[in-house]
Amino acid sequence: MRCVIARFPFDLTKSGVLETMKGVKPEPITGESVIIGRCHYPAKQVGEVITRQDRRDFTSGEVTRAMARLGFTCRGGQEAVAPAAPAPRPLTPLQNASALLGSPASLEV
Repeated sequence: MRCVIARFPFDLTKSGVLETMKGVKPEPITGESVIIGRCHYPAKQVGEVITRQDRRDFTSGEVTRAMARLGFTCRGGQEAVAPAAPAPRPLTPLQNASALLGSPASLEV
């Protein structure tokens, strides 16, 4: 399948990508990734190996689009990291003082 990465056309096949990536050790994933075989590779690493171009010449989006068209599973950078729970809002000085003093006791007259 003809794919354009970094403004250069490449004729890529799924079997060709599998063969090229065979024996390549996956780097740690920090953003978008591609699952090739049983390994998770960073998109930039895949692009560098299959195109023989410098990683700065293309985006990870170009690589993931091409790999998805070939039938590989691609994951976005946000999917790899679990969403963090929002930090609790800090108490105002009045709320802090109220918490330290406790709830008011009922006054009997």
